[in-house]
Amino acid sequence: MSELYCLVEQEIPRLRRYARALTRASDRADDLVQDTLLRALTKLHLWQPGTDIRAWLFTIMHNQYVNTVRREAREAATVDIEDISTKLVATTDPTARRQLVELDRALAQLCAEQREVLLLVGLEGMDYESVAQILGVPIGTVRSRLSRGRKRLRELMGSGPKQTGHLRNTEGPKARPNTAASQRNAA
Repeated sequence: MSELYCLVEQEIPRLRRYARALTRASDRADDLVQDTLLRALTKLHLWQPGTDIRAWLFTIMHNQYVNTVRREAREAATVDIEDISTKLVATTDPTARRQLVELDRALAQLCAEQREVLLLVGLEGMDYESVAQILGVPIGTVRSRLSRGRKRLRELMGSGPKQTGHLRNTEGPKARPNTAASQRNAA
């Protein structure tokens, strides 16, 4: 029996090398070698004398590795609902779904300039300078479009003051002539 233990012991360096190649991590490789040796020593009575002990040990290691990978995949697929329940969003919440549909419709009703700025700042999280550079407009224009867009979006979503007598501008902003007459008429 001690001769058999010596044969197993001679294979340990090869088992380590193979385990490191399989796991690509020395600590996991050491665990795999240990599990393999434990399994081999408890099942030593199943080894048939005259057969290749190296092949037998490598078969045990391979099977141990496959079992470990499967177990880890199963454990990774199992999620403790208590741990992640605060991070989950209920997709079956009819209120949330309705609010998203309303938001989408309200965004579609904004003029293109306001919608672009709102999406770049609000959705993409860009700073005003970047938005100004992307759109090729001054920062002041970005700020005013954002302010007007937010106000209009609140109105459309029903959470802001309603303005009476204003129709949605579907053609975009029109250029006003910069004349003294137009400024008197505006005042």
